[in-house]
Amino acid sequence: MSQAGWSSLSGMSGTLPSLMGLTRAASFELTRRVAKGRTVVMTRRLIPAVSAVLLAVAGISSGQTKPAGGRFALVVGNARYETAVGALRNAVNDARAVSKTLRGLGFTVIEEHNVNRDGLLEAVADFRKRIKDSEVALFYFAGHGISVAGSNYLMPVKSGYQTTAADELTRRMLAETRLFNAEQIVAEMSAAGARCNLVILDACRTTPAAIDPNARDAASSGGLSAMKPPAGSLIAFATDAGHTALDGEGTNGLYTGELIKHLQTPGITIEQVFKRTRAGVMERSEGKQLPAEYSRLVGDDIYLAGNKVADPPPAPPLPKAEPVKVPTAAEINRLAAAGETFRCLEAMRLATAANGPGEFAAPIDALLEKAKEDLKEFAGPPAAADDIMKSCLASLDAISDCLPANHPRRGELTAKARNRVGDCLMLIGKPGEALPAYEEAVSLAPDDAYPLYNRGRAKLALGDATGAKADFEAAAGPRFKQPKARQLAREALGKVP
Repeated sequence: MSQAGWSSLSGMSGTLPSLMGLTRAASFELTRRVAKGRTVVMTRRLIPAVSAVLLAVAGISSGQTKPAGGRFALVVGNARYETAVGALRNAVNDARAVSKTLRGLGFTVIEEHNVNRDGLLEAVADFRKRIKDSEVALFYFAGHGISVAGSNYLMPVKSGYQTTAADELTRRMLAETRLFNAEQIVAEMSAAGARCNLVILDACRTTPAAIDPNARDAASSGGLSAMKPPAGSLIAFATDAGHTALDGEGTNGLYTGELIKHLQTPGITIEQVFKRTRAGVMERSEGKQLPAEYSRLVGDDIYLAGNKVADPPPAPPLPKAEPVKVPTAAEINRLAAAGETFRCLEAMRLATAANGPGEFAAPIDALLEKAKEDLKEFAGPPAAADDIMKSCLASLDAISDCLPANHPRRGELTAKARNRVGDCLMLIGKPGEALPAYEEAVSLAPDDAYPLYNRGRAKLALGDATGAKADFEAAAGPRFKQPKARQLAREALGKVP
């Protein structure tokens, strides 16, 4: 055996004694057989077997193992930042959504939420151990990130980083010791030897921690610097260098919402995933947010969701049409009385489709009265008023489609519905959109004081005190037979500046 083979064995404290014992046993058996004249037979049978075992162990010790391959990801979402940095709504939601998506694509995922610097460093060290010689290694970070002296830093929670440093060198030293340099994860992944490295930073959100008190633009509060990836790597930003991205109004941020959609699309390469993500973000933000990538990927294309678009399933046979039962007037009125707005409106449409426009004024009026009561009792967030407004708009459509064109109450009900729509818009803080609704209601129902009073409210909210005063005075006048509306107008008149 070569000296290298014995050197490999010498480091195996547990295996070597057992193998030495095996060779001693072989030597003893060989000596015993010599005495019986069968030395040649034993030399041919036993020595090759022992040599094979020794060579196999030496091979294991010298690291001759099959590359691991596979897909691995480290996903981090930081949201619970201190007040000086600014908490985020969606960063943890984004991390959870990305982790779920990647697991569905065959990734082994390390998922971390709200980690401090030590926790982030530990996660990166664990990640590097796993990704050696893998097919795809992916790092995703959702949270705050800042640029200091041209380098990008990801912000752990509870970092204690402040922007009041006297000079750039001090700020850079604080960033290196309290934050996490994004170049570190790029270098760690590149050194591990994965075929494809993806670094995705949804970390361009606005934060006071990004303000440089020594810069000309001391009000600048975010944005990362462009990065140059090594070969085999791609770095993606949620928005272009030097710009900031919004945290998002829904469950996920704008960028991540588009990203997870396209990650799951079969038949497109990694580069196409990011191109489609950019197009979706630009469309939804009306061009205000432009994601960017810095790519030096090499080799064959990689399809995260498979390189073939699945054939659509055959269309199911069309079901046999069943006769549709036409709702009766009594059924429609019962639905209206029960407050089943959309079921009632659908029943009206079925009846209209079967019999033409009819006498539906009473149920429509009942639905509009329900909307009025709902507005009076409304105590939820302003966005929840959308449901009430949708019912009023649906009632407007029913007036147009289900009542005869010459119905005597058509104008009155339209005015009432427009008045309700205006009330909804006022409730969610949109007096400019409410005003045209009230204008139409006033023109359709000149003998109703409520639309006139409400138009005055909208004008006052828009800063037109003179117009508001004129409407309140008119609505409080004796020609109207609605004492409550007149009283409301008088009270509002007393508050006009």
